[in-house]
Amino acid sequence: MVRPLIGISSYGRAGERQVFSLPCEYVDVVRLAGGVPVVLPAVEGEIPEALESIHGLILPGGGDIDPAHYGGVRHDANYGISPERDGFEMQLARAALARPDLPVLCICRGMQLLNVALGGDLVAHIPDRYGEQVMHRRPERMPVEHEVRIDPTSRIGALLGTEQLIVQSVHHQAVGRLGQGLRAVAWSPDDVVEAVESTDHPFVLAVQWHPELGALSDARQRRLFDELVARSRARFAGSRRRATSHGAGAPVADVS
Repeated sequence: MVRPLIGISSYGRAGERQVFSLPCEYVDVVRLAGGVPVVLPAVEGEIPEALESIHGLILPGGGDIDPAHYGGVRHDANYGISPERDGFEMQLARAALARPDLPVLCICRGMQLLNVALGGDLVAHIPDRYGEQVMHRRPERMPVEHEVRIDPTSRIGALLGTEQLIVQSVHHQAVGRLGQGLRAVAWSPDDVVEAVESTDHPFVLAVQWHPELGALSDARQRRLFDELVARSRARFAGSRRRATSHGAGAPVADVS
């Protein structure tokens, strides 16, 4: 069985040994959905080659985006800012959006990154604007559950098959002004935007919550990854046809 390669951008360099890292849940859920995870180190320079090699892309969670990217100012609650990762993922997101055959799923920070890359901005600290009616993370930056309501006419709504969902969140920032070509399609009870979709790209979906944490126990959340992998197979088939016509083999994962 041949499986599509799903690129997942890594966290920025961190720690004494300057390690690129990624929570294992992203790897596990991609494998569960039938894809092969390929971790993309957060370094600029190899983006065109990376996008030619993969068949789908995940922009995952992580630390805050430098407010300088959207005309904001630093907040006392900011953490984990990585200029190297910001630069890499901004370029990666914009290059991916220029490829209509490349499916993209953005999660938590990834959704915020997508919004900023398209000219939008962020709410620097949710309690400052929305109060504390809904907890979006625990003080120790651990997941917390809350409900979201989903636009039933949206692609995410159709895919999940529900207008309400209990999700796991770990964030203190949120999407503010929407970037070009994005529309909000889900909200928490305090009206924080919880999901957006591209109106210009066939498959760019973004959620503020962490579906990789719920996918093992909630089949609905796993559908986000199942659909990403299914769409990626179409890109794989196309890349393989092009490679064959030029007498070369496309990168694949062949598992017997």
